[in-house]
Amino acid sequence: MILDSVGWMDLRRYRALHEAGASISAIARETGRDWRTVKKYLTRDGGEEAAPPQGSPRRGTQPRKIDAVAEVVDAWLRADVRLRASVIHERLVAEYGFDGSYQRVKMYVSEARPRIRGELGLGKRDLAGLHRRFEVTPGAQAQVDWGDEGDILEHVGIEKVYSFHMTLSYSRDPFCCFVTSMDMATFWDCHRRAFDHFGGVPAALVYDRVKTVVRRHVAPGVAVPLHPEAVAFAGHYGFAVDVLAAYRPTGKGRVERQVDIVRQHVLAARVFGSLTEVQAAFAAWVPMRRAQVHRTHGQVIAARAVADHAGLRPLPPQPYLVAERHLRRVGKDCLISFEGSVYSLPARRIRAGQRVEVRATPAAIAIHDPVDGALLATHARAAERGGWVVDEAHWDGLPTGHTRAVVAGDPPAEGSTHPPAPPEPDPNPLRALLTQAGTIEVTRRPLADYDALAGLGGVRF
Repeated sequence: MILDSVGWMDLRRYRALHEAGASISAIARETGRDWRTVKKYLTRDGGEEAAPPQGSPRRGTQPRKIDAVAEVVDAWLRADVRLRASVIHERLVAEYGFDGSYQRVKMYVSEARPRIRGELGLGKRDLAGLHRRFEVTPGAQAQVDWGDEGDILEHVGIEKVYSFHMTLSYSRDPFCCFVTSMDMATFWDCHRRAFDHFGGVPAALVYDRVKTVVRRHVAPGVAVPLHPEAVAFAGHYGFAVDVLAAYRPTGKGRVERQVDIVRQHVLAARVFGSLTEVQAAFAAWVPMRRAQVHRTHGQVIAARAVADHAGLRPLPPQPYLVAERHLRRVGKDCLISFEGSVYSLPARRIRAGQRVEVRATPAAIAIHDPVDGALLATHARAAERGGWVVDEAHWDGLPTGHTRAVVAGDPPAEGSTHPPAPPEPDPNPLRALLTQAGTIEVTRRPLADYDALAGLGGVRF
């Protein structure tokens, strides 16, 4: 057995012990090696070697399967020097019938990639996998992200729970709240809660390309169109919207790291009975987090957060009312349908088939004219699907049917604006029917008239 350099150095330490009288078998038991190996390297001849033993070199003496397709691999690397070894092995098997192992391909690619980089003039100047480190001033930036916490409250009937995170970039001061929806109204409502928590508004907020911020996706290098609600909300609170490039998670690593920290320190190995309990657990953990020294800036988070909070912009006097906006068509019955429930509109201000804009908040429904923005109606939001939310005053001016009437006798006289009052009902219904039958006149006719109608022609039997 030929020992490597580490094993050879480790065994040499027992040479003095062997010279002092320790047996080969005892040293072999101590080191866990075969006694023949110990004897070989602790005898006078083997022990005096100044360098670890080496076997005869075999590199290049055996043919390699990868050599047959080496030129193909080099060509692929010249086309894309970052091509993964797993992809190369997959293509070699599919296109060239390569039957070698992935490890052999991986070893060859690790040798060939630096050589190809040198041929292409890339060398160490290749920027793949690198990013720019940035720092901000107090109050200049915060980063926003969602976390999917799954079914932590499924046992109490809540199927999904999401966590909303906002982290101040200068101090890493965290905010988190837990909700059951990621819709637009909830998203911006979480912003308001975060601003109240920090006591101000950062100058800029960093987002992924989420649909509540971005109206549609565009190609790299093209300005990202913002959602109108995001523009309105940012304008009301006075912050700039910074949308990251696609697939660039390092742009908001501060908040993404905070998502994992909250899961580990607040949610892990705990059972909660409601959203209130989850939120209380985060509130109890925040002081402990703020008392820690952050590993990046080397300061206590709470001490650094003082400057961060001082640099925030003040909150506006009135909060922004966030609402989902949808277009709906008005029916002939002055009703619109929204989320399976119906809501009424004033008949004097709309027409059948007209489109209106529904602005929905968690508690109310406001219906506006989409042309001039005029408010047409407001309703409390239906408690459940299939609700009927109607204001009777909205049907003012429409026929109610109160003039419809029937009579058993003669119709009212011409020129009369009111129908005759119906007779008082008789407490005995049978007598009333008999009385009515006695008032019917029956015309008397001769029998010859009936004979003529029957075609008898005066025949008598």
